[in-house]
Amino acid sequence: MSKKALMVWGGWAGHEPKECVDVFAPILADDGFEVDVRDSMDIYTDEDYMSQLSVVVPCWTMGTIEKEQEQGLTKAIQSGVGLAGWHGGMCDAFRNNTNYQWMTGANWVSHPGGVRDYEVNILPEMKDDPIVAGLSDFKMHSEQYYLHVDPSNEVLVTTTFDGDPAPWVAGCVMPVVWKRMWGEGRVFYSSLGHKAVDFDVPEAKEIQRRGIHWAAR
Repeated sequence: MSKKALMVWGGWAGHEPKECVDVFAPILADDGFEVDVRDSMDIYTDEDYMSQLSVVVPCWTMGTIEKEQEQGLTKAIQSGVGLAGWHGGMCDAFRNNTNYQWMTGANWVSHPGGVRDYEVNILPEMKDDPIVAGLSDFKMHSEQYYLHVDPSNEVLVTTTFDGDPAPWVAGCVMPVVWKRMWGEGRVFYSSLGHKAVDFDVPEAKEIQRRGIHWAAR
């Protein structure tokens, strides 16, 4: 039986949620997933539907989520459905919902300097993890996310801030990619993916693809 992926997009249009989902929907379909793309979070309240999923891929920056929607999502993940997302579509969503932030493992704070050039580094001790195996450090021209991060995350990839334009964070090593658990559910996140063009970087796309696979039960 094929795995089932629910992709839900919406929120702030600046992060190109539909365009980003359109990058990964055909990739997942080619990988054998049954892919369902929605532009409403009402589906989260359908407990029977949610229980049949392998993974939820959210792409919804900022915005608000209704109590019943949040409860439906968090319950599904806690019961074993995977969660895998990127950038603001997962970790800059629903800023008033701290339980959601706890589930995802972080909350966005800033991106000093806006779109800029920076390096992404795979932790040497994690180089054999299936999500990053065979990949090397790489460059991005995008937003370098500064996040408030849960210390229980299992970090795979980091970036180091050079202090421009915020010298007080020079040398700060920030997680970029991690995995974690929420109850029985696997949770994956990558802070890459400000716009769809970011996934033209092969490593950024492949890490996200592998992360979705890892999270899917």
